Amino acid sequence: MRVSQLLLPTVKEDPAGAEAVSHKLMVRAGLVRQLAAGIYVFLPAGWRVMQKIEQIIREEMDAIGCQEMLMPVMQPAEIWQESGRWDAIGEEMFRLKDRKRAEMVLAMTHEEVVTWLAAREVHSYKQLPQLWYHFQTKERDEARPKSGILRTREFIMKDSYSLDVSEEALQESYRLHIGAYDRIYRRCGLEFMMVEGDSGMMGGAISHEYMAFAEAGEDEIVFCRECAYASNVETAVAGADPEPPASELTPRGADDAPFAKASGALVDLFAEAELDTPDCKTIQQVADYLGLPARAFVKALVVVPEGGGEAGAGGPAASSGPVTSSGPVMVLVRGDHELNELKLERALGAGFRMATPDEVLEAQGVEPGFVGPVPTPLPVYADESLRRGHYVAGANRPGFHRSGVTLEQVPQATFADLRDARPGDPCAQCPGELEGARVIEVGNIFQLGLKYSVPMGATFLDEDGKEKPIVMGSYGIGLARIAAAAVEQHHDDNGIVWPASIAPFHVHLILVRASDDTQRALAEELYASLGAEGFEVVFDDREMSPGIKFKDADLLGCPAQVVVGKRAGEGVVELKERGSGERRDVPVAELAAALTDLLARA
Repeated sequence: MRVSQLLLPTVKEDPAGAEAVSHKLMVRAGLVRQLAAGIYVFLPAGWRVMQKIEQIIREEMDAIGCQEMLMPVMQPAEIWQESGRWDAIGEEMFRLKDRKRAEMVLAMTHEEVVTWLAAREVHSYKQLPQLWYHFQTKERDEARPKSGILRTREFIMKDSYSLDVSEEALQESYRLHIGAYDRIYRRCGLEFMMVEGDSGMMGGAISHEYMAFAEAGEDEIVFCRECAYASNVETAVAGADPEPPASELTPRGADDAPFAKASGALVDLFAEAELDTPDCKTIQQVADYLGLPARAFVKALVVVPEGGGEAGAGGPAASSGPVTSSGPVMVLVRGDHELNELKLERALGAGFRMATPDEVLEAQGVEPGFVGPVPTPLPVYADESLRRGHYVAGANRPGFHRSGVTLEQVPQATFADLRDARPGDPCAQCPGELEGARVIEVGNIFQLGLKYSVPMGATFLDEDGKEKPIVMGSYGIGLARIAAAAVEQHHDDNGIVWPASIAPFHVHLILVRASDDTQRALAEELYASLGAEGFEVVFDDREMSPGIKFKDADLLGCPAQVVVGKRAGEGVVELKERGSGERRDVPVAELAAALTDLLARA
């Protein structure tokens, strides 16, 4: 492709409001343009990247026996009502009515269509297993589209589905997809990790997410190098903390601790006593006032359960069932920990909101800031880390906190894993320590089980002629997310540095002086010969300054740059490796071999 004919509108400045490197560089390099919030046009070079990614995915899906098909974006509401997701999914799903006033949806995913199809076309165990996939546009009314093509309202996904006779058979389909996904992301040049995930609206008991490391990532994971445990922070579990040294739980002393100056006594965590804490409502304020670390405190929150949920569906289970009360609930976490809202929803079996100050006062008899569990009439959910130890908590009296609090004093407490795991926490599976990283989710896999097949009647007859529900799995990959993650991981100050496998072109051929007949003749010859040898070449034949051409080439980021310049008359060109910046003169006769070697390493 000649640059003089290619729609490649490069720009010098970053787009207004862009924060992610991939957003900035993909706009500047002329790969994408924003039509509306979360809606993008892929320009020719950008679409070539997407096609490369799609082909890699197709090859790996075909290799495990997946059959490609195409399912529609617009779907009747009936199948979503039948599965139960019509009411479970909120405003993020686009809903509309056709001219006959029939309710329709623009699909975010295709489990319903697959199950509908399976219910009509799969009848016997002899037809199973089945693996189906397609590439299709998805629609999601994202509340806060951001970061360029990373979080959009319209996007292209590969989603595949497995249909099996049993849970045991599902494990094999799951294993096949894990192998295929590992190969896909490696071939796309990504540094990635598979982590435990949350099934969310997809349902099912087990799910995993594929995460590409990137500072611009909207997700965070924790992982252990010792045992390879890895999980999204939404679902990650930390190990039990060791008992802290006594020095950590001892106030700083009369010279440092404001409390000691005011009362003339130090806090004894093991003694039950009311502590005067005027104007101290937050954990940090009380900790500073008493001269104790935040881990010595219990943080008491009052929440109000709302609506239904999917308690226990792949999340941490509470030691007794989900809350049945429709009124406020007290939630306890250690003072240095943060509440994990998803884990709490799982434990409650419902969504929730924070109680208003008036609701807290009515339920507990004290304003927020001095609420504590001893005593409380409310149902209590406590994080597992509070099972042991003595703590300071609100005294349920304005201006006071209480020492010597243990959860043994709260007999109605239900224990569950309710806190965020964080870097530095002990690993729950080995003596190692958790590390953290920002990541971009580039794919996910779900063991759906019977979530869709039972309500939608997708069954088969087994060897004994008995009707059984089909056991399903679902597996998704976001193509644009792979492209953006590749840019996040492969760039420098001058632009993108594409992995060769998904670069828009292999070779950026640069004619330094378009007015020089010798240079032009050699460049035209190379454009034809390299293309004939199978190299994908973009040829900058424009009558522009060499500086502009070099800058555009670095910005676009093709793995190899071939510069036809002053040594053209000698049959010598300059070969630049975009990644390392290494330059060397190469005789034309040796260029194809040099490019082959370079691309094998890029």
